[in-house]
Parts: sequence; C-alpha cells; structure tokens
Amino acid sequence: MNPMLQRLQISRIQSLLAAGKNGASRMAFETFAVRILGAGLAYVSQILLARWMGPHEYGLYSIVWTWVIVLGLFACLGFSSSTPRFLPQYWQTNDFGLIRGFMYASRLSAFIAGCIIAAIGSAIVLSCNDLIEPYYTGPFLAAFCALPFFAFATVQDGIARSHDWSSLAMLPTYIWRPLLILIGILVFLLQGVQVTATMAAIVAVIATACVALYQYVALSRRLRTNLDSGPREIRWKYWVLISLPMLLVEGFLQLLTSADVIMVSFWHPPEEVAIYFAASKTLAIAHFVYFAVRAAAAHRFATFIQSDDHDGLQAFARQATLWTFGGTLCVGVVLALAAPLFLALFGEGFSSGRPILIVLLLGILIRASIGPLDALLNMSGLEKTCAAIYAATFAVNVALNFVLVVSFGLIGAAWATTLAICFEVAALSFAAHSRLGIQTFFLFHNPFRRASKD
Repeated sequence: MNPMLQRLQISRIQSLLAAGKNGASRMAFETFAVRILGAGLAYVSQILLARWMGPHEYGLYSIVWTWVIVLGLFACLGFSSSTPRFLPQYWQTNDFGLIRGFMYASRLSAFIAGCIIAAIGSAIVLSCNDLIEPYYTGPFLAAFCALPFFAFATVQDGIARSHDWSSLAMLPTYIWRPLLILIGILVFLLQGVQVTATMAAIVAVIATACVALYQYVALSRRLRTNLDSGPREIRWKYWVLISLPMLLVEGFLQLLTSADVIMVSFWHPPEEVAIYFAASKTLAIAHFVYFAVRAAAAHRFATFIQSDDHDGLQAFARQATLWTFGGTLCVGVVLALAAPLFLALFGEGFSSGRPILIVLLLGILIRASIGPLDALLNMSGLEKTCAAIYAATFAVNVALNFVLVVSFGLIGAAWATTLAICFEVAALSFAAHSRLGIQTFFLFHNPFRRASKD
C-alpha cells in the first residue's frame, strides 16, 4: 500500500475509534432507554393479554409465540449477527457494491428461509394430530405465518445497529409491534369478541408484517443519502460461511432463554405454562440490560479488533461488563423484592411463580457477570468456538430439564436453566482468556488499572 494512503487509513481508523467511544456510549444509552421503555411496554402487554385472554389461552399464545421467536431467529441464517461485522468493514473500504449486495442478499435470504421454515412447521403440526393437543393446531398455524416477516425485520435490526441507528433498530421491534398487537386485540374486545390464542396470533402476524414494512421503508430512505443505486456484488457463500456459526451462537442463546418454556409445555398444561411464562417475562425487565449492552457493543468490538487495539478492546470489554452487571443487579434487586406484586398483576394464581423468578434471576446475574462476552468472541473470529459452547450449553440445559422438570416441576425447569447458564459462563470465560487473553469477569475489574499504566 502507498505509504501516504496507509497513513491516511490509519488516521481514519484512529478518528473512528475516538468517535466510536462517544458513539458507543451514546448508542448504549439510546439502546438502554429504548429497551427500558420496550421492556415496560412488553410487560404491560403481557399482563393485559393474560387478563384479557385467561390463563389457558394466554398459555397457548405464549408457547406458540416462543416458537416463532426461536424459529424466526434461525430463519435469519446468522445475518442479523454478521451485519455489525461486515457492513462497518465495507463502509471503511468504500465497497459500495458489497454493501448493496450484502443488504439485499441478507434480507432476501431471511425472508425465504422464514417461508420454508413456516411451511415445514405447518406440515409437522398438521401431520402430528396424535402427538399434539388439538387446541395447539390453530394458534401454531396462524403464528407460523409471522416467520418470514419476523426474520426479515430481525436482519433489518442488525443493519440499523451497524449504522448506529439504534432508534430505527429498536423502536419497531420493542415499541411499535407490541403496541400494534395490543391495539388489534383491543379492537376485538371492544366489539365484545372473546379473544383466543389463534386470534391473538393472527393479530401478531399482521403487526409483525406492518412493522417490517415500515422499517424497510425508513431504512431505505436513510441509506439513500449515503448510498446511491448501483450494481450489487454478492458473496453469498462467503457470508453464509461466516454467518452460520454466528447463527448457532444466537440460536442456542435464544434456545437457552426459551427451552424451559418449551419443555415445560411438554409435561404441563397451558395454564401452568402461563405461570412460568409470566415469571420469565417479569425477569425480561432485568435481562434486557444484557441484550441492550450487547447490541450496542458488538460492532465496537469489531472496530477495536480491526485496528489491532488489544488494550482498548480489553478496557472496552470490561466497561461493557460493568454496564451489564451493574444495570442487571439494580433491576434484579427491585424485581426480587416486588415479585409478588408484579406477578399478581397477571391475575389470580400467578403469584405462585415467585420462587421460579428468584431462581431464574440468579442465572441472569451470573450471565451478566461476564458482560456480552459472546459478542466479543463473535467479532474476534471465534464464532465457531462460541457456537460450540452454546451447543454444549443447550445440550446441558435439555438434559437438566428432562431430569429436573419431571422430578420437580416448574421450579426444576428454572434450576435447569440457571445451572446451564453457570456452565455457559465458565466456558465463555475460559475461551476468552485462553484465546484472546481477555478477562471480563466483573470482580477482576480495576478502574484504576489504566491510570496506573499512564
């Protein structure tokens, strides 16, 4: 490379890093604020749904929508996670053809994959009448129609995050969609119609499609200011090979947070699943801290790695851990103390889920103690290692659920999830320390360390 061009490139990277520190804080704050509002809205919506639909129908809706979230994430093929890795790189090198190609291929692939998974899922439900209770058929068939739009929107979330457009990434998913679902169901209630799980699933499909379309239009308008129309350069095979291990990480992480609800439904009726789901949804208020920091930090990890700034990466990783653990601990204490009040909002009998909430909260705090370490491994090119860890953790979780749910019921599922998280945290910490030389466990953080070196 020409020495002058090399100096210009280094200068540009340094300026990006300098701006990135402020940008990361700003994006983390915006993401955190939206997730607070979104978590509150989601919680209120779950309370209203439980009261409007009753425990049985609410339990059914909870189960089928949990499946949509899990399968919709797999339908993304990992592109929702790889966008913070590819797009900043292509923007830095002005590879506009690759930018156009990646955004086109990623969204189209996710939509098609969502259609295929929806068709397969529907065929399985229709062909397994002897294994599945009849009351599951309608809600599942309706909810599966959301998969293409859900996957399409999830990839667009990643595209918006990679451009630091946190509002465009978060608001449609965490604000507009639950609002539309509530409004749609409220319309039925005002007409005197008893809302069933199938009806709620249909409303959720319409809301998901509308939000995905809005986000696509808004994203296209913003990109048009810096990206003219032109030829697309598509490296689909290369992108998929990088994205699939990230998909496994994201997929197994989602399975870890959803496997307990799914497996509880194998042995318990929808009414009891509703109690477990209410406890886990209450904890989402604490868990959102981890996901907010993770979303804001992922592409910043990539920037430090591309510039080979190990000290900056270590400092930023520890800062992200403090954001994660500190926020989770504060929210968790409030939830633990006020758990009976929060759960009682769902209706009669839901307060019995407090022990479940306490056990699950312990697992969330353990995960928060190392920060968004999985995002760091992904951005460091260790996505296969991370995927293997989550595959092993998922296997541990499933095995524990089989043993503990059968023996101890709902509380057994909570302990299975928490113990699996302990395994996950230990494995991620070992991988980061041995492969990258980075330690993020919050107790090892020394705020004066860098000052003493200077």
